[in-house]
Amino acid sequence: MPKVMVIDDEKDVVYLLKVLMEREQFEVMEAFNGLEAYNKLTGPSTNKIIPDVIILDIMMPEMDGYTFQSKLQEIDGLSGIPIIILTAKGQMKDLFENSSNIFAFVEKPFEPRDLVKKVKDAIASKK
Repeated sequence: MPKVMVIDDEKDVVYLLKVLMEREQFEVMEAFNGLEAYNKLTGPSTNKIIPDVIILDIMMPEMDGYTFQSKLQEIDGLSGIPIIILTAKGQMKDLFENSSNIFAFVEKPFEPRDLVKKVKDAIASKK
């Protein structure tokens, strides 16, 4: 079962994405800011789950999406996870120009079917 990590500080968005992804038979991991997600992926856990794709918001407290993504690129085993940037700020694309792990950009509000397709495409790109 493919695993998707959803990182967004808006609880409603996380819930919507969780329902959307679970309907597609994906296992969903949740985090409400970049720091929480980073700790889940790098913390001392024996049963750590590495997602197949990450859906990442940019503007979040504690650790924003850009910082999270930059830190992830420095870690072997995590740097290759495709990331779908989900943001209300279309102009933020410039920040990620040199990032090899960014698979796609999706602007809020988004079309659920389009996002599901991008997630499936991102998972397929890893094979």
